[in-house]
Amino acid sequence: MTQGARSTFTGPSDLHLHSNHSDGTEAPAEVMRQAHAHGIRTLALTDHDRTTGWDEAAGAAADLGMTFLPGIELSAKHEWRSVHVLGYLFDPADPALVAETDRIRLDRVGRAERIVRNISRDYDLGWPDVLAQTLADATVGRPHIADALVARGIVRDRTEAFAGILHPSAGYYEPHYAPDPLTAVRLITRAGGVAIIAHPASSGRDRMMPTPYIERLIAEGLGGFEIDHRENTQDGKRMLRGIAADHDLIVTGSSDYHGAGKPNRPGENTTSDEMVARIIDRATGTPPHRP
Repeated sequence: MTQGARSTFTGPSDLHLHSNHSDGTEAPAEVMRQAHAHGIRTLALTDHDRTTGWDEAAGAAADLGMTFLPGIELSAKHEWRSVHVLGYLFDPADPALVAETDRIRLDRVGRAERIVRNISRDYDLGWPDVLAQTLADATVGRPHIADALVARGIVRDRTEAFAGILHPSAGYYEPHYAPDPLTAVRLITRAGGVAIIAHPASSGRDRMMPTPYIERLIAEGLGGFEIDHRENTQDGKRMLRGIAADHDLIVTGSSDYHGAGKPNRPGENTTSDEMVARIIDRATGTPPHRP
């Protein structure tokens, strides 16, 4: 790490937070304020499959004297596994990445409509109820359906919604399009960004991507893993730390903050200054916003 990079950071770093431009409940500026109130001084906004919150977040971070890393959480799928790939400091205008995120978001809307249609057979819920819980340019997803179920008094909160009506076993679930993780990593890296697999051990070691496939991701430019995350299992963390050490990968920790949408709090897991500097040094797509 260079001395200049080291001197940039004045406090803990949280590199995985969401706003209401995807499935968080707060505006980007409020996400920055909440993170600052929890002691965070370097952070990233990583909304699902979109970058529309960057400008507002960067402005608020600057006002608060924080370092801001523009980011995204790109939806992907390996066989039956849902895989999320965090991308940092890439070019948001990269044509291939823009085309893919547009495709993902468009299919998410159609999928959400199908789920609501299924639910409406048994519950008093319609598409206008979901739209009432969603910003005009937000990525519509199951969390917004959960919020609509809460607003209609059908469930108490998002947790109950996902444990019941929105659980795949309930019979209302519909699949959605997502690229494979190799494509996601390639898109982010070719746009000058750094790709990090989000909470890769959140469903237990038996549901993690197989090691040979992870090795392929590393060969394609995967930067590292988000290991310190409340959903990762201890066994999975140990396995991932071994792979990261063998390949000298970046290791991050973060909150996955969603405002009122999840119990996660900013700064409950953080990323070291060394790893933040490695992300910045590796990226070529867009620079961080420094105070």
